[in-house]
Amino acid sequence: MRFFRKSLTGLFLFALTLGLLAWAGIMVREAVQARINEEPRERAARERVFTVNTVQVTPGREVPILSVFGEVQSARTLELRAAAGGTLMDLDPAFVEGGEVTEGQLLGRINPADAQSALDRAESDLLDAQAEGREAQRAIGIARDELTAAEEQVALRDRALRRSQDLLERRVGTEAAVETAELALSTARQAVLTRRQAVATAEARIDQAATAQRRAEIARDEASRRLDDTEIRAAFDGVLTEVTVVAGRLVSANEQLAQLVDPAALEVAFRVSTPQYARLIGADGRLRGAPVQVVMDVFGVSLTTSGTLSRESASVGEGQTGRLLFATLDAARGFKPGDFVTVQTKEPALENVARLPATALGADGAVLALGDDQRLQVVPVTLERRQGDEVIVRAEDLAGREVVAQRTPLLGAGIKVEAMRPEGAEDANVTDADTTDQMLELSAERRAALVAFVEGNSRMPEEARTRVLAQLQQDRVPADVVARIEERMGG
Repeated sequence: MRFFRKSLTGLFLFALTLGLLAWAGIMVREAVQARINEEPRERAARERVFTVNTVQVTPGREVPILSVFGEVQSARTLELRAAAGGTLMDLDPAFVEGGEVTEGQLLGRINPADAQSALDRAESDLLDAQAEGREAQRAIGIARDELTAAEEQVALRDRALRRSQDLLERRVGTEAAVETAELALSTARQAVLTRRQAVATAEARIDQAATAQRRAEIARDEASRRLDDTEIRAAFDGVLTEVTVVAGRLVSANEQLAQLVDPAALEVAFRVSTPQYARLIGADGRLRGAPVQVVMDVFGVSLTTSGTLSRESASVGEGQTGRLLFATLDAARGFKPGDFVTVQTKEPALENVARLPATALGADGAVLALGDDQRLQVVPVTLERRQGDEVIVRAEDLAGREVVAQRTPLLGAGIKVEAMRPEGAEDANVTDADTTDQMLELSAERRAALVAFVEGNSRMPEEARTRVLAQLQQDRVPADVVARIEERMGG
């Protein structure tokens, strides 16, 4: 009985399973037939809408800023060269790299023994020439006295001849006496000629003595200048650089020993393109004396000073383009010749132009403007200036309209967009500005590494180094300063 009951139960379950499988097959077949027989339904296509950031075009007056790179240089530089050869001695302690000197300060001396001996000889020759002049003056006095005496002898002989002739006419004298008187007169006149020749010789001797004295004075002055050339003096107040001297060194004539730079007379030289130069000249074709702003960014600390455009290069230069301009710096505190700086100056103002993000302008010279149905339209504009991440364009037709701030390849004419107004962008900018002001707490190892790098940087101005080190010694250090230093460290 038990076996029979279990057999019936198994048979029942097997029949139930077959019934369920048959019922499932029928349901699948009916579903497939219903799917095949039903008519296809078309779904309505949905248009893709892009979300874009927009800015409003507001034409107005804009002042473009011309920004270029330049190099600081000294407008007053002097090469200190040895005017004479010899052994260098008596060096001033300030005659070193970076030494500050004053005008007329004796920096060094070349052994003056030979020059002093030459000067002594020249002075001795001058004394001889002066003595010769005095002797010539005395000689001419004697010669003139002798000439006077000879002329008196002529007068006496002439009177004696006339007496002899008178006596002969009165038959008292003899012809021999007259002839003797005539011979004596002729001899006296010959003596006068001799004395006149002596006076002329004495006068020539005076001229020769004066010429010799003048030559001796010239030789004395030349020897004195050569003695002065053994001294190396500062021509003006300044700082020494490129010093290549040591005490006891043997230098040759015209050898460069150092350069003297006036730190108070600095200027910046920078090159601009020809179109930029055309915007900086006035109606008279001359460079305008426009103010400039000079900035040097050093490890998060910016050194800034002002200046004025002063002059331009006379020629373009071989292999160069554009124009080389110079600007005089007003107060160059912290700047040194050779610094690489950014020069900014204002160009003439532009009217009826708009300032837009640089990403809003496409390569085709057009922007994407929003239409009434939130669809994009391509509107050509005229590019006037590029100002960093912004552009200044002229587009009178876009006044008051919104344009796409960041163009992408997916955007084009006729595409429908959803505009994000500038308020969101302003909030994001505020957040970014807040994050840039973060302060960091540095570990001892990290702080020591930063301090060592700043102290070992020889190209960093002393003022900027002091300021950065003071920031690094604080408990909390600005994050941007740390980032700049570690970027230059390669960390």
